[in-house]
Amino acid sequence: MRLVIRHNADTVADYIAEYIKERINQFKPTNERPFVIGLPTGSSPIGVYKRLVQLYNDGALSFKNVVSFNMDEYVGLPRDHPESYHSFMWSHLFKHIDIPPENVNILNGNADDLQAECERYEAKIQSYGGIELFMGGIGPDGHIAFNEPGSSLQSRTRVKTLAYETIIANARFFGGDVSKVPKLALTVGVGTVMDAREVVVIITGANKAIALAKCIEEGVNHMWTVSAIQTHPRSLVVCDDDATLELHVKTVRYFKSIEQVQDEMIGRENLGLYGQVAGPLKYKAIPSGN
Repeated sequence: MRLVIRHNADTVADYIAEYIKERINQFKPTNERPFVIGLPTGSSPIGVYKRLVQLYNDGALSFKNVVSFNMDEYVGLPRDHPESYHSFMWSHLFKHIDIPPENVNILNGNADDLQAECERYEAKIQSYGGIELFMGGIGPDGHIAFNEPGSSLQSRTRVKTLAYETIIANARFFGGDVSKVPKLALTVGVGTVMDAREVVVIITGANKAIALAKCIEEGVNHMWTVSAIQTHPRSLVVCDDDATLELHVKTVRYFKSIEQVQDEMIGRENLGLYGQVAGPLKYKAIPSGN
């Protein structure tokens, strides 16, 4: 697992948007071989989406051959409701880029048979050969998607009852009225996310600091479902300084030192996108200090 620490939420968004741009461009997607990406909603990814739109407007990125699968959707909320995740995604990302509407996949929280809808969603992911990169945010209790504390780490797309803390947190999107917040959602499972070939998690703000510490410094625990990424062979967490407040100082220094070595001694030009050696090494000269 890689942990990249940036100064604030803006620089976190810059890093992740640039990373996704490079991943898509290096993949060289085509209509027959699209880049399949998993996407979250909520406040965490808004800055990333804003920067992805800018990259598209600058001609640096196209979504023409990208297929998206969203993490979750409320049950019973009309599709055109301003707080539905369908509305969120079109408002913040899809209507501003060139992704074909038929390539956008969002769970239908108004399906007649919710279980069948979940099974259909899983099958459609598999029909594309799985998800190349799943980006996610987390809640203060460490949940990823709507996989609340206690969720099985092998869970698949399903109907989920929202935790009281999540309902309270989401009330801000419904005028502060808890009674208007849906109590059920359809969500991809932890296992669904972990099946992706890469998982990138955004964690910003002091209110996520305990969750980050549980994810990085403690063991895999179904009460902190984001901790499952410890077992993923290609996982990346990008956080800001505020989110590191509960980490041990030596943990922060360790992960920052990895980047320092890569930048100052190995050289970014010698490394690939994942931090792997890209070719014959040509180490940078280290000043003697004399």
